Amino acid sequence: MPLPLAGIRVIEFAHMVMGPSCGMVLADLGAEVIKVEPVAGDNTRRLAGSGAGFFAAFNRNKKSLAVDLADPQARAAVLALVARADIVSENFRPGAMDKLGFGPAALQAHKPDLIYVSHKGFLAGPYEERTALDEVVQMMAGLAYMTGPPGRPLRAGASVNDIMGGLFGALGAVAALVQRDKTGAGRRIDSGLFENCVFLVAQHMMQCAVTGQPAAPMPARLPAWGIYDVFTTADGTALFLAVVSDTQWRAFCEALARPDWRDDARLASNPLRVAARDWLLPQVAATLGERGSAELVALATAAGLPWAPITSPAQLFDDPHLRASGGLAPLTLPDGRLGAVPLLPLAWDGARLPLRASPPRVGQHTRALLVEAGLDDAAIEALIARGAAAA
Repeated sequence: MPLPLAGIRVIEFAHMVMGPSCGMVLADLGAEVIKVEPVAGDNTRRLAGSGAGFFAAFNRNKKSLAVDLADPQARAAVLALVARADIVSENFRPGAMDKLGFGPAALQAHKPDLIYVSHKGFLAGPYEERTALDEVVQMMAGLAYMTGPPGRPLRAGASVNDIMGGLFGALGAVAALVQRDKTGAGRRIDSGLFENCVFLVAQHMMQCAVTGQPAAPMPARLPAWGIYDVFTTADGTALFLAVVSDTQWRAFCEALARPDWRDDARLASNPLRVAARDWLLPQVAATLGERGSAELVALATAAGLPWAPITSPAQLFDDPHLRASGGLAPLTLPDGRLGAVPLLPLAWDGARLPLRASPPRVGQHTRALLVEAGLDDAAIEALIARGAAAA
């Protein structure tokens, strides 16, 4: 399948999640992404605990160039590769790339059509020099406030801002490519972690603007729908079930053989059902609790009602839809074991964008890329001997 960004080259100076997410999206879309990492490898490779999956998740379809950018010959080689690139992507602290000589001004002075994407904690403003993490911006932008119960802010259960920040960086890069086709000029793109989180909570900001009342944290919120909750079935299984229209309400009542609910004027519309939640939900919970999960799933599916099991991430490896639809791709983990990874949630003319290469070993492509940069075998061996390159 021809990929849309085939022929585009990206030089990635990135670690952790935000920058690598941008490179992963561009790579999945067909770009050649060269990950420049230290001789010992990106520190993300060695994270433990909740960070143990970062490198495997966000570095597929890339090449690894492991060099010491403090070495003049290694720096010159990377600059030679940048001269043949379309996009540079980085996510280091403000000023770090400038000190290395790889900042946007320096690179675009030599290559005016270069697109330079920076992933930062904050866009330009009073906060721009502050150190940010996904958890930091979730706390200061209101997402943790909305996720936890009142008085107990809680970060979301995934690196939502890092990943989305990378997605916005990739979106900006693709838009800049389109513009470059018209103007011939490069562009500097900045993606901000804090601003991304503010974008995520915009719906709650606008709720306050519309209603005049601050949005309550999600566990204490008044839902927009009368039936929108997790219920326990007769076999002890937790099941999320929602009824989000009057048509669905009638189907729900008929599926559960509750014409009394259907004909109750106090429940005739969704706003009325929201107002009746205090007495309605206990009745609904009791009725659903008399039926097993398999029966309720069958009833909800037949009635066209939104429902979901409560699933852990580990269970998704065996999800029948993901397995049958090609949503999981086999890959080799950095330690050599076989695994699987979710692909981008896109279909291209009905086909999923493929995994072309597992996350690379440290320096897996160093030799070939240094040859392309103009170094001969003797120069490469000298770089390796003095610890300025890994191959």
